[in-house]
This record gives sequence, structure tokens and C-alpha cells, in this order.
Amino acid sequence: MDIKALTAGVSVSPQITPEEIQSIKDYGFRSIICNRPDGEGADQPSFEEVSAAAAKLGLEARYIPIISGKVSDDDAQAFDKALSELPGPTLAYCRSGTRSATLWSLAKADALSVADILAATKSAGYDMGGVVRRIVNGGKTPTDRADASYDVVIIGAGAAGIAAASSLRSRKPDLNIAIIDPADIHYYQPGWTMVGGGIFDAPDTAKTMGSLIPRGVHWIKAAVAAFEPQDNAVILDGCRVVKYERLIVCPGLKLDWNRVEGLVETLGKNGVTSNYRYDLAPYTWELVQQMNEGRAIFTQPPMPIKCAGAPQKAMYLSGDAWFRRGVLKDIDIQFNNAGGVLFGVKDYVPALEKYVEKYDATLNFFHNLVAVDGAAKKAWFDVSKPDTPVERIEMEFDMMHVCPPQVAPDFIRVSPLADDAGWVDVDQATLRHKTYDNVWSLGDVMNAPNAKTAAAARIQAPIVAENLIADIDGRAPVAQYNGYGSCPLTVERGKIILAEFGYGGTILPSFPKIFIDGTKPSRAAWFLKEKMLPPIYWKAMLRGREWMARPEKVTAN
Repeated sequence: MDIKALTAGVSVSPQITPEEIQSIKDYGFRSIICNRPDGEGADQPSFEEVSAAAAKLGLEARYIPIISGKVSDDDAQAFDKALSELPGPTLAYCRSGTRSATLWSLAKADALSVADILAATKSAGYDMGGVVRRIVNGGKTPTDRADASYDVVIIGAGAAGIAAASSLRSRKPDLNIAIIDPADIHYYQPGWTMVGGGIFDAPDTAKTMGSLIPRGVHWIKAAVAAFEPQDNAVILDGCRVVKYERLIVCPGLKLDWNRVEGLVETLGKNGVTSNYRYDLAPYTWELVQQMNEGRAIFTQPPMPIKCAGAPQKAMYLSGDAWFRRGVLKDIDIQFNNAGGVLFGVKDYVPALEKYVEKYDATLNFFHNLVAVDGAAKKAWFDVSKPDTPVERIEMEFDMMHVCPPQVAPDFIRVSPLADDAGWVDVDQATLRHKTYDNVWSLGDVMNAPNAKTAAAARIQAPIVAENLIADIDGRAPVAQYNGYGSCPLTVERGKIILAEFGYGGTILPSFPKIFIDGTKPSRAAWFLKEKMLPPIYWKAMLRGREWMARPEKVTAN
């Protein structure tokens, strides 16, 4: 037997035999549903044989036979009715388990989210891509007609999505492009560290989405439920279908606050804050201003995360503020990092370590935040040092800045576009999907081994635009991504270590060393971060003006 659990109460399996009923009972099942018609296979026991063996052992059995590939809406309703009437847990079976998993998916479409259904079936080894549109439609069979169709559909209207749309429009204005995103507000997220340091005001990091969508680009204000890449279709919430010739996927990533027990309940109060949220960054600065003594913990979760330097930027700016007020000697700074190094590119570490020393911060590596009790001002960390058993420790705090665990969005992780880790699976040079030739991805959601930063998206957008248009023209990819990312590490008010690097930690400076030496703190880099990068973001990157971002051609055509 190969039993796969979908939920605590429902499992599925391939064909079972009467001789296996005792083992099924021993597993704790109280009922069985047969979804395989009698006589489908020569060596197949009949339902009557299975049912008789089940009855002898006190298990209930029900027969809902389904012809392979022909699961009707009525079948799904009958399956749901059976689950509600039979004692659980229930084991459903067919030849391979696929029909049973399909019936469960359609039966629970009104009760569970699409992502939850696809995640459960994918974990059990069953691909529900063929019925995803029906799942989105509440388990009912929708029409196959597309509600809209475009040359290019872009998923996500963040930095990557709008920049890609603008880069495409600047190259080929006649393209029929749509951006799909449900958000009303677009945020300049790199500015939130500065908000938490008392330098920027939060409202200056936000603009209405409608004001930023490029002229001539259709904005579909909706959430994506699922993908059908084999049919060039995107399924929206409500089962609307958008068809495309080419697809660009860049919805960003998901901040998984719920992965840390107790964190959601205490965010924004009890001294617990995060610069990773627009509404919380001002609270960070409020806490820094109020704090005169005690312990301040700054956390960093396992990689990957967006802007890997942001957790320590919060520490440096806070330490600088306390240093300037003369209270640093009374504050115990703890930097608890789930990883084993201060920064992933070693060239920048010596300069950063000098600031760790200046602020008398304690570096605690392999410390991963797992739980918080805000009211009690306590946090728990799993310490996972190499070749050592995991140890859970408790730390008290007066202030704690949290960087949350981060994963790909649910609708990406369960989609055919994702790799085993849940990220969109692309060629790291061309940013084209490895399986679907008319799909590209950029920004935080794809799996190339680069830093997840807005600076990376700024470089990636024109590369995707060049390669997509080359594909329209019937040519091979013409632009190549070298993994460039930039992380301006704000080590004190007025000075920044400008980390710029590509694949493999290769240093990729944008400026001559005489102007900015990225391995050392400089005022020029601070000026770039404070004064130049925001207008470059709003007025150049999002408008298709590729200042210092035009891709190099890699082939002659």
C-alpha cells in the first residue's frame, strides 16, 4: 500500500486488496471509498470483495466509481457527501489515487483555498493542474473561454513588474501588455530602513498604483489564483481567465510572519517591530528614540530574504542613534542571525565588523527566531550550530527588530512554474523559464542565486525585455544577467558601505573607486542612497529610463 494523507481525516491510495483491509484498519481508518469502476483491470478485486472484507472488520465502505479522466461535478458532490456521512478518517482509492485526489480537490474547493488544495495534493504526489480552473471555480466546470487576451501578461506591479512593463513599452510600443496586481498602493521598500532610522518619512515611500502603471498598459486589479502554462492561461480569483502569448512572473515574495509563534500578535507593540512593513518602520524609530537602556535584539532568518543586509542596517542605524545620544554604553545589542556569516560577500565584512565593534554588538550566529512572547518580553531561538544538536534558548529583550522568514507566494509555490523549493525556475543567465519557453521571471520570486534587491530588479527588467522581444522576432536570447545586486549598508547616519556584487560574490562596482570604494564606508554612497536613488527609482526605473542599466548584447544579430 502507498497511502498518502491529504488532511488528517482524508487519505488516498492506489488500488487496495481485501487482504490489506486489516492493515488499513490498523492505520486507524474507519471508512473506505472506492473510486475505481469494477472490471477496469484484469487483476483488480471487485468492490464487493473489498467491501465484504471491510465489513468483517467494522469498516464502512462506499462505491463512487469514476471513469478515468471523467470526473463530473456531480461526482465531486457525491464524494463530498460521502465524506460528511462516513466515519473518519477515510481512505479513498482508485487505480493510482489520482481520481480520488481529484474528487477531494473539487469537493473541498469551496471550503479550502486553491493554494491549500494544490499544496496538499502536490505533497501527496498528485498534480491537479488539469482541474485547477475547476478548483478556482468552486469545484464546478467553467467555460474554457478566455475573458481577456494579451501579447504579454505581467504578474505583479512591484518594482520588477512596472520596470519590465516600461522597458517593454520603450522598445516595442505597440505591444498589448497587461499587469495583474490587486494592490492599490506601490511602495518604495528600500526606503523603509531609512524610515526606521528616522531619515525618511513613511508617506514618501508610497504612491498610488494607478499613478505608476505605464501609459498604454492595462491594469487588471485582481489576484492570481493559479497558472495553466500548458494553455497559456492565468486563472484569477473568481475564475476569470486571462490568456497570453508571453508571460512575465514577478509578484515578489511572501513575508511569512506566522512562521514565528506569537509574532503576529505582538508586532507593533511590546517593543517588537520590523522595517519590513510600511506601518511598522515608524515604530522602529519611535522605539529607538525612547530607549535609554536595556537589551535590543535584531534578528535575521534563514536565507533567502529580500535585501540580506536590511536586518543589520536596522542594527547599525539604531546603534548610531544611541551612540549620538550617549546611551549606547547602557544598551546591550544582540544580532541573532540564523546564518553563519555577517554578510555573504567577504570583501565587505571587515568594514562591517568595525561597526559591530563600534556599537559593541554581540554576533550570535546560527540563532533562528522561532517564538515570541511580547507581553513577557521574551523570545526563543533555535541554535543550530554545525555538527551540534539543535538547542532552544530563551532571551529577554526590551526592544526587538524582527526580519520575518520569507518564502515564495502560495500561488507560485504550488504552481507548475515552481522548482522544488517553490521559486520560479529560470535559467540564471536569460531569466527564461526552464520548462516553458514563453515564460520569464525576475525580481524576488525567481530562483537565480542572486541577491533579492530592487537594484537587482532594475538590471533584470531590461534583460527580460530584450530577450522577450528577441523571442517575438524569432531570435535567440540577446542579453545575459550576471547576477548583479546592490545592498547599500547604512552603517551610520551619513555613511554607507555600498555592496555591489554578482553571481559567486564577484564584486561589480558601478562607480570608479576614486568616487566610491564600496568596501569602505563613504559619504558619497550615503548621498547616493538618500538623495539620488529615490528619484532614480520613481522617475527612471519605473518609467523605462535605464540609467546605468541597459543590458549588454551577447550575440550579434
